[in-house]
Amino acid sequence: MKFAICQELFVDWDWERQCKFIADVGYTGIEVAPFTLADRVTDVTAEQRQTLRKQAEDAGLEVVGLHWLLAKTEGLHLTTADAGVRSNTADYIAELAHACADLGGEVLVFGSPQQRNLEEGMSREQAMANAAEVFRQAMPVLSDRNVKLCMEPLTPKETNFITTCADGVELMGLVDHPNFILHQDVKAMLSESDSIPELIHRHAKVTGHFHVNDSNLLGPGMGETDFAPIFKALLETQYDGWVSVEVFDYKPGAELIARESFRYMQETLNAVS
Repeated sequence: MKFAICQELFVDWDWERQCKFIADVGYTGIEVAPFTLADRVTDVTAEQRQTLRKQAEDAGLEVVGLHWLLAKTEGLHLTTADAGVRSNTADYIAELAHACADLGGEVLVFGSPQQRNLEEGMSREQAMANAAEVFRQAMPVLSDRNVKLCMEPLTPKETNFITTCADGVELMGLVDHPNFILHQDVKAMLSESDSIPELIHRHAKVTGHFHVNDSNLLGPGMGETDFAPIFKALLETQYDGWVSVEVFDYKPGAELIARESFRYMQETLNAVS
């Protein structure tokens, strides 16, 4: 189990400062929100990607991958009835895969609730078919670059498309590609009827990435969720991927959140190991 943190938390920090601080806290991975680098990932040049990767590595970090893939973009959507927009979205996901691999990462986490919500009048079945089409179109590039696309179920408060792990697995069946896998997120799983340890065990074979946060939108150890049974389930299922902190409430400050989350995760992992 390896600990990383999503870097959009570090608002207005330059990349090198982010990497040094994150590594100093004890994390070994950094997860990137593309909008923090440029409006579109295609605006980040090959030379810039090489520099970002080297600075992370020099600090002792691996770039885990990318998340918030379509945030702050225009004209992209996963489930839309517009075939041209779907094709452009698939092409952009392929570009994200190139950027991810160039930075040294291996996972793309597809959250982006606003760019996947069902249009008015669209059936769930049609939305599933449209999404599967987009992802299948992008898969050859992901396969070539050895990048996995992780579908992230979100809460019904955030989106009306893929709100449970079971939904994500259903979409996986339609895409039918080994590079399309499931992402699990604690905040999102808290909205499901089954417990988080149950969901971890049930979907262990298809889960490739894991986000930790709490219902209060802060990091692990900063809310009411007990992470001991969650980490115990990850150990029991022999999860050996990244456990990445993703928060949405920055008010306590990036430094406190990063430190407290890491301290709590280390203590909890040691307690259940």
